[in-house]
Amino acid sequence: MTSPLLRRWLAALLMTLASFGMAAPALAEVQVHFHSFNGSIFGGRYPHTFVVFEGTLDDGTPVSENYGFSARNTAEAISSGPARHMVMTETQSTIADTNRHFSVNVSDAQYRRLRAEVIAWRDYPGAFYDLDENNCIHFVARMAQLLGLDADVPDEYLRRPRAWLNYVIRSNPQLGAAEIG
Repeated sequence: MTSPLLRRWLAALLMTLASFGMAAPALAEVQVHFHSFNGSIFGGRYPHTFVVFEGTLDDGTPVSENYGFSARNTAEAISSGPARHMVMTETQSTIADTNRHFSVNVSDAQYRRLRAEVIAWRDYPGAFYDLDENNCIHFVARMAQLLGLDADVPDEYLRRPRAWLNYVIRSNPQLGAAEIG
């Protein structure tokens, strides 16, 4: 991760180069944010976790995407083991109402690898969602593992996205993130 001090220094360097009329490279950076949604049976949404990708690739391409994993039919997922699945996205207003637990800066290659994993989960043949084996937490755990984070899914966190992301924070002190209550 780029430190705030290094980012300020790079920004100052770019401003200095620009003042001399010299071209400077763009400060491209993509961040992956790890979110949880508390959910409410009364509100019509179950607890959920997902990732948000935002920033700019080295070639200047803007990135603003988010992905979560879910069953296409909640009743099917609860009652019968593997269910039809989908990769879903959240609206900006929904994202604003969620918990951002931590963020990780990624290279363009890491971003592309994460996107390939999203597509692999989306296109997995047959019924792939399973409340105990392949739910939204498992999907986000895979994203975290691809970034080198310790992100196992103990049974006590299978249906508790916020508690699980707090567990990931405790398992990865290098993130420097605070748990969300």
